[in-house]
Amino acid sequence: MVIAVAYSGGLDTSVILHWLKETYRCDIVAFCADIGQEEELDGLDKKAKSTGASKFYALDLVEEFARDFIYPMIQAGAIYENQYYLGTSIARPLIAKAQIDIARKENADTVAHGATGKGNDQCRFELTYAALAPDLHIIAPWRLPEYHNRFKGRAEMLAYCQEKGIKVEASAKKPYSMDRNLLHISYESGILEDPWAEPPKDMFKFTVSPEDAPDEPESIELEFESGDCIAVNGKKLSPANVLRSLNKLGGKHGIGRVDLVENRFVGMKSRGVYETPGGTILHFAHRQVETLTMDREVMHLRDSLIPRYAELVYYGFWFSPEREALQAFVTESQKNVTGTVRLKLYKGNVITAGRKSPLSLYNPSVATMEADKGAYNQTDATGFIHLNALRLRTRAALLAKPKKTK
Repeated sequence: MVIAVAYSGGLDTSVILHWLKETYRCDIVAFCADIGQEEELDGLDKKAKSTGASKFYALDLVEEFARDFIYPMIQAGAIYENQYYLGTSIARPLIAKAQIDIARKENADTVAHGATGKGNDQCRFELTYAALAPDLHIIAPWRLPEYHNRFKGRAEMLAYCQEKGIKVEASAKKPYSMDRNLLHISYESGILEDPWAEPPKDMFKFTVSPEDAPDEPESIELEFESGDCIAVNGKKLSPANVLRSLNKLGGKHGIGRVDLVENRFVGMKSRGVYETPGGTILHFAHRQVETLTMDREVMHLRDSLIPRYAELVYYGFWFSPEREALQAFVTESQKNVTGTVRLKLYKGNVITAGRKSPLSLYNPSVATMEADKGAYNQTDATGFIHLNALRLRTRAALLAKPKKTK
């Protein structure tokens, strides 16, 4: 038996890796996906092996993450429940896909993850396994009684780490979990489980508090081509570097903090706090270019699909036929979403300062409230309104008839 385990070096996966080694006494291959955690990845090789791994892999997936996962989602305008930018959700299918590749390379017959039995991540990992490698066995320790009965909460896990000499960032002083990648940082559990409690100010890592942000706005320009941002302030950048650049700009101005109570796929409500500075700017800017370049009916149809697309990402159905079908439509809708948007960043706000496009559908000679030189005949609106009002007049006439009495 060989187990390929998704490993981050945090509290949960550190405990799980050591426990798997103790319990199954087999080779453990630890895999870490580099999707933008930066300094959090330092020393993981040594740590994983000292915790029980026979081998350790770290794959640089940052550019793939931005190009093949974040950008298509941005094109779809996907935000879960109108608040959550899906930073954790969109990362899991990529991690699981890469984990499967490592499992194949090492002839592992089993994959394992550290997601709890109460959360969404277990669904995201295992639905990806089912879609891409249904033959592999799955170990989800949090759903095993022998594991869950031993580690009832974070206090027991911290005690276990202390006993086994496993170093972790979590502590009794910071009893919340954190997940970081290129798109966001999420915080949940522990002291954040009370939805009335304000998050501690020193918790945030990406962004300054809006009240501490600069007192002067900063102007930036983003250039889009076929729905993808390709340049910031005139400098051509890869998708990953676009997000890195916008994360710095947004973080400086306190942009992208979200504190919400969301509906998990498994049925419960949970409180999460998120920092998504670059993603917030990118979503906003992308929409501004769309307003110039997308046909009305195409936009409205795409917008009607946003909740469904966001649910598919949030629930873990990235590698599903319905998401792929939706993506095909989204890709088609983005062909003409090309242009430049100028924004002002100011104390947590993203403000439109201008937008332009060589493919703009906005026609000033039609839209003007001044003399339009015959581009639009206002008298045509009479018949347009008359026909659209037909059903309303018919209904009003029916309601106006006196009711017969017996």
